[in-house]
Amino acid sequence: MPRQTGTATTATPESAPGGGDGKAKAKAEGKKPKRPKRTGWRRLFPTWRMVLGSFVIGVLLLIGLFFLGYSLVKIPPANALAMKQSNVFLYADGSQLARDGDINRENVTLDQISKDAQHAVLAAEDRDFYTESAVDPKAMIRAAWNTATGKGKQSGSTITQQYVKNYYLAQEQTVTRKAKEFFISIKLDRNNSKDQILQGYLNTSYFGRNAYGIQAAAQAYYGKDAVDLDPARAAYLAALVNAPSEYDVVAHPENKSAALARWNYVLDGMVKKGWLSQSERTGMKFPMPKEQTISTGLSGQRGYVVYAIKDYLVQNNILTKDQLEAGGYRITTTLQKSKQNAFVKAVDDKLISKLDKKNNKVDNYVRAGGASVDPKTGKVVAMYGGIDFVKQYTNGATRGDYQVGSTFKPFVFTSAVQNGSTTQSGQTITPNTYYDGTNQRPVQGWPGGAYAPHNEDEKSYGQITVRKATDLSVNSVYAQMAVDVGPAKVKKTAVDLGIPAGTKDLQPYPSIALGTATASVLDMAEAYATLANHGKHGTYTMIDKITKDGKEEVNLPEQTTKQAVSREAADTTTSILQSVVQTGTATAAQQAGRPAAGKTGTAEEDTAAWFAGYTPDLATVVSVMGQDPVTAHHKPLYGALGLPRINGGGAPTEIWAQYTKDALKGKPANDFDLELQQGADVQAPDTKAPSQPATGSPTDGATPSDGQTDQGQTQGQTAGQDGGNTPGTNTPSSPTDGNTTTGNTAGNTAGNTAGNTAGDTAGNTTAGNGDGGATAGDDGGQNDGGNDAGTTVGPQGFTWRD
Repeated sequence: MPRQTGTATTATPESAPGGGDGKAKAKAEGKKPKRPKRTGWRRLFPTWRMVLGSFVIGVLLLIGLFFLGYSLVKIPPANALAMKQSNVFLYADGSQLARDGDINRENVTLDQISKDAQHAVLAAEDRDFYTESAVDPKAMIRAAWNTATGKGKQSGSTITQQYVKNYYLAQEQTVTRKAKEFFISIKLDRNNSKDQILQGYLNTSYFGRNAYGIQAAAQAYYGKDAVDLDPARAAYLAALVNAPSEYDVVAHPENKSAALARWNYVLDGMVKKGWLSQSERTGMKFPMPKEQTISTGLSGQRGYVVYAIKDYLVQNNILTKDQLEAGGYRITTTLQKSKQNAFVKAVDDKLISKLDKKNNKVDNYVRAGGASVDPKTGKVVAMYGGIDFVKQYTNGATRGDYQVGSTFKPFVFTSAVQNGSTTQSGQTITPNTYYDGTNQRPVQGWPGGAYAPHNEDEKSYGQITVRKATDLSVNSVYAQMAVDVGPAKVKKTAVDLGIPAGTKDLQPYPSIALGTATASVLDMAEAYATLANHGKHGTYTMIDKITKDGKEEVNLPEQTTKQAVSREAADTTTSILQSVVQTGTATAAQQAGRPAAGKTGTAEEDTAAWFAGYTPDLATVVSVMGQDPVTAHHKPLYGALGLPRINGGGAPTEIWAQYTKDALKGKPANDFDLELQQGADVQAPDTKAPSQPATGSPTDGATPSDGQTDQGQTQGQTAGQDGGNTPGTNTPSSPTDGNTTTGNTAGNTAGNTAGNTAGDTAGNTTAGNGDGGATAGDDGGQNDGGNDAGTTVGPQGFTWRD
């Protein structure tokens, strides 16, 4: 092996670049060695020193901000609720309608509030109040996160924070206000005891019915002092704090389920915290509050109007509840004083003055609601809420818990014309289309199960035109028409006309035609106003102008009008509703002395009777309802006013006629300017007789347009042309659906000298062929001068009137 020359050098850690000799050199020189530079991916991440330094700086900054805020924010003087402004409500002409804003509050000490009431409020709002700090950062962060992620607007405030907001600060939702609330709460918690804070909270919380504080609330809802509140009543008042207006089950019966859920939540919380035994909780019944008693400042119709307008403002995002509570607004409504007074007088004359509450128990159930809309502008010009806001708190014009009955039927026909619908056999639906009006006739073409509605008084009408079926409110005809059109299309048309899409029981089933939906009187007036305005719909409005503190004007939503349905559909509906007034169930409407169109209706078990009608200038809906004044349950009106029952063609139509006549006094009586569906201007005979009356066999003249034969339709026969009483023949008929009916013809003659032989059939009575014979049953459904109350059975077995 060759011998190497030179000196071999071996690299060692000490001699390597940046290696040990560098450290040794730095050490020898007394210097700290340099940290090697971070390379590659390590440069993307902060060092632990950077993280620790940032954390420390952040903590110090937060501490500094906290102490700065704590030192700067002072506990302010309490805001004086006694100085709170009123809101002034004006008629359209500028005269004063009502004034609100009087604070109903009575401060009490904590020992004047029952322990049950204290515990109920804590269970509802802040269960750990006595053990927690003044603020709960975790709850605040959680609430902010839930709100930001779309889980609903939530509050993370403790009772202390809520009290600070109510007692010291304004209600605006701003960062500045929340920051002040945070620091004031901490200071207040250091200066005041928990009992003092809870007492202040209970005295300043709002419970609805203009009641501030739990003492005022106990009196407003139960006529008791706060010290006498038991767990059930206390839990309901505690539930109200969360949503005072919505959870008032007397004012808003439709929200009772939500109020009950909140009531149960409070009671369960009391059990969980050991404030209520499970045995006492089990079986506890909901304590129905009493009707509201209010100062005479809101007596008569004033209170109904004020609260309806407040609801309107909030629901349409014009003003918030907090803004209204702060007061200072001058609100000019669309209500016209003369029409408002005319409405009250009409109800008094045709209904209230006829009640005998002392001697007739049912008369105590009678209530009324009404609303009147200008079809051309959508403005509500009059509203009737009840006999007196002080005596009956619930607004009959805006409540949505009574079925509208047959006042819904016109929407079915409107939808038929709008959609160019046909019968099962392909015939276009017009006022002259014939339908089978047999009682309990099963609807054809509906895949959702059997449905065979009853007619009024179990009457059958055989082949009858749509016009005449509307006059007599024949349920079997309109149930079939709803199927022919399509229940979903019927619902859409009703919504387009003005019925809210969320209306309870507005479902796409055949029974929709019978008025199972529970729209309010005001909703129905809006929809009928659309028909009166040739199919043009403008959402109703109750407000003309709003100013704040006499100068600042509040912006109102722009009123828009759209063609909801074709003019042909609306006007053809008007034409058949004119017939209802002229020869149908609403002849009492003729007393208005003007061209009019309308429809009567009756709710299930006669709990409400309706008339919805209009002239070219005014659309008005009236409903007479039955409600127990103690339990608030719906009650039938059998025997009210000393009558067997109250029908739509009775008091409701009579009220409408008097009001309309007075409201339009001095205004020219305009005719309807109608553009009708093709062929609708030619009126067909009301009924279609069989072509072979001697046999009663189903022929093309007796066969319904949808292919079904009349069941039980038998023509009474007479042999005596000189007026002799001759029994009619009893000829069985053979319907094509395979069912056999005998016709049950008794052959009783109706006229001794005129030769009118009325064959009693299974629900359809037609005149005989004697001299001067006339068709009996054309006015069937008219009871006591045009009143209607047909009976049908819904899918669940309920009995529907009219």
